[in-house]
Amino acid sequence: MLRPGGAQEAAQLPFWRARAPVPAPPDGCRSPARLGLACLLLLLLLTLPAPVDTSWWYIGALGTRVICDNIPGLVSRQRQLCQRYPDIMRSVGEGAREWIRECQHQFRHHRWNCTTLDRDHTVFGRVMLRSSREAAFVYAISSAGVVHAITRACSQGELSVCSCDPSTRGRHRDQRGDFDWGGCSDNIHYGVRFAKAFVDAKEKRLKDARALMNLHNNRCGRTAVRRFLKLECKCHGVSGSCTLRTCWRALSDFRRTGDYLRRRYDGAVQVTATQDGANFTAARQGYRRATRTDLVYFDNSPDYCVLDKAAGSLGTAGRVCSKTSKGTDGCEIMCCGRGYDTTRVTRVTQCECKFHWCCAVQCKECRNTVDIHTCKAPKKAEWLDQT
Repeated sequence: MLRPGGAQEAAQLPFWRARAPVPAPPDGCRSPARLGLACLLLLLLLTLPAPVDTSWWYIGALGTRVICDNIPGLVSRQRQLCQRYPDIMRSVGEGAREWIRECQHQFRHHRWNCTTLDRDHTVFGRVMLRSSREAAFVYAISSAGVVHAITRACSQGELSVCSCDPSTRGRHRDQRGDFDWGGCSDNIHYGVRFAKAFVDAKEKRLKDARALMNLHNNRCGRTAVRRFLKLECKCHGVSGSCTLRTCWRALSDFRRTGDYLRRRYDGAVQVTATQDGANFTAARQGYRRATRTDLVYFDNSPDYCVLDKAAGSLGTAGRVCSKTSKGTDGCEIMCCGRGYDTTRVTRVTQCECKFHWCCAVQCKECRNTVDIHTCKAPKKAEWLDQT
């Protein structure tokens, strides 16, 4: 079965304009008196949309219960790595939970807010079938999350197969002068190498245009983590004069990677695959070419305003919005012009806390009345055709 965005892009057409041809009926169906019903059922089966594919992302929902044979969506190479390195799979699961939280933080004020589906092996549902900006971001940040989690686990001694970066030895020099490598540098090389082997395994099997897009965005995510490695140093000398320094490389907080990839999402480049399927070209004349650091996508995104099961859109009905904001979290944009409801609520919080000897903290209860604005649901006629 062809994946979404398979053969169409190779014909130099923007993916969003491609349409799957309706298959011709088999020869036996030319006798409607005998096989009419059977032919109708066959055509329905052949024209049904492709099922949503499962993904290794579901590992994040398993917690510490990572049993390789029970993880849906793993290809054979991923299952082999899972069975060989069960301790690393726990780090992959932690990384999955971390990047999903970061995705939801980055898009918390947007119509599409990186919502996951409970007990759904696809994690995000049908929204990932479309080769959109959102899919590009998810693939990039998921790859980055695996690199970050494994690299951190290596330097913290949680994995038996890796430790601190062995390449940081001896003396080195930066703009401040000479220093000695010391401490425990985060082993980004191992993190990148394992993430590439595990995350890219499925796409390397498929070899279609969507797989090419995913591989490109996976690489963007890995390089984003490497981009924010920082040099930390400790000074030695009389009164901390820093005449001698010992330094090591350390990961930055994952938020910096998330912020960077969010900016890459804003500047993502729409492309089509070249005829040989080995590279990208601009989707339209006059569009700039994608670089190695750009996120790329084929499809225009839906507006995510209303519930649309086919597109994977959950709509914005009931979403909290800001009455005064002019940004994406403002009620005008978030609610797609449908208006909003206002509910007045009273919140009780602890305030004016004081420490009393010994050893208690006593607080007063403060009541604060606020207005909560939520997007109205669309009128029935607006969304009936979308579901």
